[in-house]
This record gives sequence, C-alpha cells and structure tokens, in this order.
Amino acid sequence: MNRRHFLMTSAAAAGALSTKGLASANDTVRVACVGIRGQGNSHIREYSRMQNVEIAALCDVDENVLNKRLQEVASSGKKKPAAFTDVRKLLEDKSIDAISIATPNHWHSLIGIWACQAGKDVYVEKPCSHNIFEGRQLVAAAQKYNRIVQHGTNSRSGIAVREAVDKMREGLIGDVYYSRGLCYKWRDTIGHTPEEPVPAGVNYDLWTGPAPLHPFTRNHFHYNWHWFWDYGNGDIGNQGIHEMDIARWGLGVKYPTKISGMGGHFMFDDDQQTPNTMVANFEFNEGGQKKFLVFEVRPWISNHEAGIGERPEGKKKDSNTVGNIFYGSKGYLAIDGYGTYKTFLGREQEPGPSRNEDGNNWVNFIDTVRSRKQSDLNAPIEEGFMSTVLVHLANISYRLGRTLEFDGETLTCKGDPEANAMFTRKYRAPFVVPEKV
Repeated sequence: MNRRHFLMTSAAAAGALSTKGLASANDTVRVACVGIRGQGNSHIREYSRMQNVEIAALCDVDENVLNKRLQEVASSGKKKPAAFTDVRKLLEDKSIDAISIATPNHWHSLIGIWACQAGKDVYVEKPCSHNIFEGRQLVAAAQKYNRIVQHGTNSRSGIAVREAVDKMREGLIGDVYYSRGLCYKWRDTIGHTPEEPVPAGVNYDLWTGPAPLHPFTRNHFHYNWHWFWDYGNGDIGNQGIHEMDIARWGLGVKYPTKISGMGGHFMFDDDQQTPNTMVANFEFNEGGQKKFLVFEVRPWISNHEAGIGERPEGKKKDSNTVGNIFYGSKGYLAIDGYGTYKTFLGREQEPGPSRNEDGNNWVNFIDTVRSRKQSDLNAPIEEGFMSTVLVHLANISYRLGRTLEFDGETLTCKGDPEANAMFTRKYRAPFVVPEKV
C-alpha cells in the first residue's frame, strides 16, 4: 500500500470526505451495536443517552445475550431495535448510518472493513485489529470509502488527558524523552475448563469467524478469550492498549525502530496462553532524536506509582495501577487511567498544573458523523492503528524471544521473515480479511 496514501493527513482526508447525508430524517443517527455482552453494553448505554441517536439494531452471536439486551432497551422506553445474529445481514440494511463494534478482537478489523464497504461509519473497540495486516486494511478501507472511523481508545476524548498532552507540547516538563505505560490490573487465574457442547442459542461458528475452529470450552468464550492467541492479544492488547496509546501520543512519536518484549505466565497453572507479566521496551528515532517507551503489565499485588491508583481518604482502595508517567528535563507528569493528570516540577518535584475531567469518545464519534469532518475525530483510526502496531510488535518479540528491528516506512521487521509472517494469519473462509479492500 502506498505510504503517502496510508498516512494521509487529516486535512486531506477531510477534503476527500463524501457529502453523503444521514439515512434517517431529522438529523437522527441510526446506530447498530455489534457484540453486546460486556463493553458492547457500555456502547448501548452511551448511545441511549444521546439526543437524536437511535439504536436501530443489535447484533450478537449469543441469542441469550441478544434477547436480554433487546428487552433492556425496550423496557427503558426506547424503540425496540432490530435483532441480528449475523453481522453480514445487518450490513445489508441501508437505513443504518453507523456500526459500533465491541466483539472479540479477532473480529474487529473484518467487521470494520465490511462496514466501510457497506457505506457505514464505524466505532471500533480497541485494539482495532488482531494483527498488523488487518489493521492496515481497515485504515485503507476507511480512506478508500471516505468513512468516519473512531478507535475505542477513550482517553483521546478525555479533557484532562488532552490538556496534559498539550502541556507537554508547550514544554511544561521540558524535553520529554521517556514515557511509561502501567497496566497493573488484578487478574485472577482462569483455571481449566473442559471441552463441552456449545450452549443453546450460541452460534459458535459465527463467534469463531476468521479464527481456527476449536472445540468449545468456557475459557474460549465470554471474556477469557482475551488470554488466547487465536482471539485476543493478552492484557497489553486489552487494558494495555489504552495506556500504550497515551504513552506514544504523549511522547510525540509514531513507529519504533527497536522492540524487545519479555515476560511470562507466572503464579497460576491454568489455560491462559498469553503472558500475565510483561515488560516491553521501544526505542524511537525520529528526525535524529531518540526517545524511549517502556510498557509494563502485572496481574497481581503491586504498588501504586506517582499517585496513579491512589484514592482519596474514605474512598475504596484500588488494587489496580493503570496509567502513564512521562519524564522530561524539567519534571514529570502522571496520568491516572481514571482521567486525572498531575505534574511534578524541578529537582524538588514541586506540584504543578493538574486536572481531573473526563470526556466522551462516543459523543465525539456521533458529532463527527454529523459534521463529516475527519479532523473532528479525537481518536482517528490512523492513530489507533499506530498504537496497536506497538502492541503487536511487543507480543511478537515476546513469542519469538528476541529483539525486533522495525522499519516504519515499509512497516516490516528488517531481515526477519519469521516475525513478518506473524503480521497476519490464515483466515478461515468465508471470514477472510481481503488483500484489496
């Protein structure tokens, strides 16, 4: 793919946008939510609160979840949405303006590509792809079909987080040379679960989609799919992609030149394949200026750092430490995953500017669907893809047990065909990510 096209600027993208209006009258945006058990239920709640937004359809391969959500929407006084188990049928509905995707990771890019091809705008949960190839194809589809595509890295719409990045750009903590992403989140063992018949009401073939078809087990299904390579990307690609995105954004970099990921699965004897403990190092060299990013994943008992994870007196203690720390020549800045930043300036680490205010990534998406201005997006898919690439590179380095040398121009690992082969997968027909979108 032509790099100039791939990294098309927001201004150019906005100029290329279609002038297509909404399919519905009265400026109402008709949204379909796909994958609605966990985070997808949050999508339903967010759109339900908005004026002139209709949840036109719900889609899930588990009819038990689907029927429950349909009843919940109807009982809230809203119009009952149309129901689908197969997203391909849903995408045939020309009255739907936008698709909001919260399926398992292995479905994200393919549904996003299909939606762009069907003329729908897309909100896609993080990470935007299960591997690097399909993420590139999603970006290409968004640009080719002139679609609004928002990535589910919600902090991009956070008022305090955006201000923190602006303060660093203005030089508040000096020359920012080093960032850290912290993903210390309490994760208990998933144990072992046996093979068993597929539960009634579940279309397991559709759930599996592009991935290899394995015998059904409970650990391969709801939520715990995150910890299996065929479906998920471990916690660095689950909770961690939020902090990875902030770490790269705040550092002001795009693609790394060198990546090293190490770790393992500690403490538990269970079915999990992905590491529960990991440290990934990324070296950047843009314009002759070197910068460094370190990302850490821990699953169990951990300390808080720089106030991240600490709660005010009287509030319930938090076992998680999720956030970012940036180091500069004049001080450091800490961002809590809950939408707070604090600064510590000079050798004495005197308190500097701080703020606690969140935002709403879904509202920003709907606003941009209406404006048709690509530059209005807070979390455009191009930015989401760049951060997701870091997640994939860290996992590939971990799985191969060696440092990777990366070329940001060609998006390949230098002299490493084994690593490059892991940029994609063999797709199970007919759920194939296309070579040409």
